[in-house]
Amino acid sequence: MKGGIVVLLILLTGIAYSQDKKSRADVFYFEYAYKSAITEYKKEQLKKPLANKQLLNLADAFIKTGDFKNASEVYLDFYKKDTAMPSHDFNKMLRVLAKTSGMERVKAFLATKTNTLSDELLENAEFNAELLASDDKLAKDFNIFNVSINSPQADFSPTFYDENRLLFTSSRSVDKKEIYGPSGESYLDIYVARIAQDGNIQNSIPFSGIPKTSFHKSTPFYSAGLNRIFYILSNAESGRLSFDDNGKNALALGVSDGKGSFDYLLRDLSTSFYYPFYDVATGKLYFAANFSDSYGGTDIYFVYTNNGQIMSAPVNLGPRINTPGNEIAPFLFENSFYFASDVFYGLGGMDVYETKVQADGTFSIPINLGSGINSSADDFGFIIKNKTTNGLEGYFASNRPGGKGNDDIYGFSVSEKPGLKTLVLKGKVVKPNLKQGIEKVAIRVMDMNKNLLKELFTKENGDYQLEIPWRDAIILEISKERYSAFYMEYDEAALEEIQKKGLVTELALFDDLVQERENQKVIKLGKFFFNKGKADVTPEIATELDKVVYAVTKFPDLQFRIESHTDSRGTAANNLKLSQNRSNAIKQYLIKNGVSTKNILDSKGFGEDRITNNCKKGVFCLDMLHEQNERSLIVVLNAKELF
Repeated sequence: MKGGIVVLLILLTGIAYSQDKKSRADVFYFEYAYKSAITEYKKEQLKKPLANKQLLNLADAFIKTGDFKNASEVYLDFYKKDTAMPSHDFNKMLRVLAKTSGMERVKAFLATKTNTLSDELLENAEFNAELLASDDKLAKDFNIFNVSINSPQADFSPTFYDENRLLFTSSRSVDKKEIYGPSGESYLDIYVARIAQDGNIQNSIPFSGIPKTSFHKSTPFYSAGLNRIFYILSNAESGRLSFDDNGKNALALGVSDGKGSFDYLLRDLSTSFYYPFYDVATGKLYFAANFSDSYGGTDIYFVYTNNGQIMSAPVNLGPRINTPGNEIAPFLFENSFYFASDVFYGLGGMDVYETKVQADGTFSIPINLGSGINSSADDFGFIIKNKTTNGLEGYFASNRPGGKGNDDIYGFSVSEKPGLKTLVLKGKVVKPNLKQGIEKVAIRVMDMNKNLLKELFTKENGDYQLEIPWRDAIILEISKERYSAFYMEYDEAALEEIQKKGLVTELALFDDLVQERENQKVIKLGKFFFNKGKADVTPEIATELDKVVYAVTKFPDLQFRIESHTDSRGTAANNLKLSQNRSNAIKQYLIKNGVSTKNILDSKGFGEDRITNNCKKGVFCLDMLHEQNERSLIVVLNAKELF
């Protein structure tokens, strides 16, 4: 990376080892003299092995000078000695391996870290690798052009400022600012320019709506809802830079009314904040920073505000958005959240991604916008709006070849909203009634020809979430050994609906529905009695038989025999006839309520032939003991075959 974006990242990471004793090579590295650092590190290697931090510095210096082959060799040597590589450096290693050895090599390394990398990162990587391999799925007919106000210096971070103007950041020296050492260019400043009818940007001048400073002002965002300008600036007091105990000067986040007023919103001498974005609908102020809970380099956070005034601690957007790389430049448009990242599965350095904000506030898988907007260089600071006529237009920054300077601002127009439409399925698999989540349930999504599109397993609490490129119809299959299965076909309208509210699916455990009784497996029913001498199914009996109907709906291949038994009171012939009538009545009720005759292999009355206690003919027994013999059983005949 080079130009304005590297200035900002330097401010975040450049003092990482400032208190360590440095060699000559280290000094060059921390002064951003990367070619000299490489030369010195090689000399020092001849005398003694480099420390781990120095090896990582050397690999990073190779990246900064575009020598990815040597960078990959250093990273691989390091990894052989210490697989506990910091996550941010692990991301860099995968980036250079993608360039030098291809994504298959990257996948092999990812496979060794599945226990330490987040599920979200692995899923993001797999999803984007598949899409970028067939870029036609991402393709949009972008009309991209280099805007006329670009200079030989860095120009980046555009933001809309009323209907006809644009604010942006530049290191051009129109205002005669001092040179900022790491970039060799002027301290960053904010400019305003006019948007022409054709989308080009013209007539740029320094923006006078915010207080002057001799140091950095950059990455503005104008909120029309608040009529306020959020931006970042160097920490300074009375015209002098402010430093923390380690000698670091960081960037603060402030706000202005555009008429010269100013208030600090987020300020920490050891932490830089940048790329603010304010969402007036939620009152959330988004920004990038590298707090201690960062997933790698810089992460995107938000704070809750009351009309722009901070009301909460920063909240990390989590591993669906933030990665071991750097994430910057959030922008929200019509429920699409755009940002830039240099994570390893992109096209080059920084790439622009789009994710959908779900109804519950979570995010879908971030999708790389593909070639066009993204390139093998750094592409970031993406903004977009609807045209007054058809289509959309916007701007972004890039240091791709063919520009006028370090970072250039590019305009674009496109007929439809960029970003791949995806199908997000979120759900929970539970046991009936208890609503207890079931873990390790297989969730399979298939196309209408039953080709598998995606498979995963529920978490410990029964939750799952999956995402695939949009389909107008799918088959969803949910199953687990010894549980009932769920199978459903969804058309386009149904898919739109379940994306809004999610799915709760009940799976019944077979072992919860059956029990061992009289040395055979039977469906678990509560005790019920027919009226004396009768075979009519009463409402109380129906309530229990409905459990059989439920068992068959959950296990359609279930096969069983109906058995009815009487006590020994009355004649044996009458008891045999009565039990057969009761067995037949149960069968007719089940058939009437949807149970197939294929499920009922037999219905048999046994009369008093199978007395379970001593209450046989001629033996005096209490009624309660006789009642133990009056029973009906639903005997499962194919339990072993079912599983």
